[in-house]
Amino acid sequence: MYRTLKRISLQVFAFLAVGLGSVNAQAWPEHPITLVVPYTPGTGIDLIARQLAAHLPAALGQPVVVSNVPGASGNIGSEKAAHAKPDGYTLLVQVSTLVMNRSLYKSLPYDPVADFAPVTLTSWGTLVLVTNPQLQKAASVEQVVSATKSQPGKLTYATPGVGTPHHLSMALFMQSTGTEMLHVPYKGTAGAVTDLLGGRIDFMFLPAHVALQHIQAGKLKAIATGSAKRLPQLPEVPTLAEAGVTADSVDMWYGVLAPKGTPADVIARLGKEIAAVLKVPAVASAFETQGMVPATSTAEEFGALVAKDAERWATVVKRGGISAD
Repeated sequence: MYRTLKRISLQVFAFLAVGLGSVNAQAWPEHPITLVVPYTPGTGIDLIARQLAAHLPAALGQPVVVSNVPGASGNIGSEKAAHAKPDGYTLLVQVSTLVMNRSLYKSLPYDPVADFAPVTLTSWGTLVLVTNPQLQKAASVEQVVSATKSQPGKLTYATPGVGTPHHLSMALFMQSTGTEMLHVPYKGTAGAVTDLLGGRIDFMFLPAHVALQHIQAGKLKAIATGSAKRLPQLPEVPTLAEAGVTADSVDMWYGVLAPKGTPADVIARLGKEIAAVLKVPAVASAFETQGMVPATSTAEEFGALVAKDAERWATVVKRGGISAD
């Protein structure tokens, strides 16, 4: 009799727990939501967050606030989001540097894979391998490889800094082609582009929206794109995969993540509402000004991408002996 009553009590308790969880999930959100941006205002990630903050309240019925927490290559803001309460009220807007950092830094106060629950992709950003056409060093991937192998370590490439997507993309390029170039890291993109345009640097991976204006003006030559498909703006320029360099694109992904443990139905709701925002023409136009193409995914698809990229860039970092510390 006692065992029977105990079993019935446990079943009732479980039923009530499920019911209460459902009620709580249905009540979400009950107060403002914070989007943590681990970079300064004005960046592409910041633009994504502000577009979401402008359009999500209409669907969620609560304000959405952007909180810029820059520093340490995005690690400070990412740590804050990772350790936030997993209740759907604190989210992280990040770029693929999130997973790159796990291999670049000896010690991180969070794990970009284990400590987050991916919500959805928001967009892709394409990198283009460019050169100054007046240098006449190379006009194709084949020529770049040939020129570099004929004088290993002599030709140069610029990046906005050690461990940036621009840097790791070139590291992957060199590892895939068996070539070696001299890395010239800058503190940001502006100085690197200035020296590239001035002929003091040979090559660089640049975001498409930065490169296009100079390519169209004839000041830079596009050699290949890091995208999975050719860019509509550069239909004659092959992808790295087409040139036989790597089977994977080196595009930067942008997305939204939540602290691990955030309820699955909250994540599903967020993914649905964010996808709706990305279909707004004004949002797509704003993304394009920053060289980003809107894209969505399921939480599972985004999670698989995050895990895959973490392993891929870990291999590149290890083989290249790269460290941001």
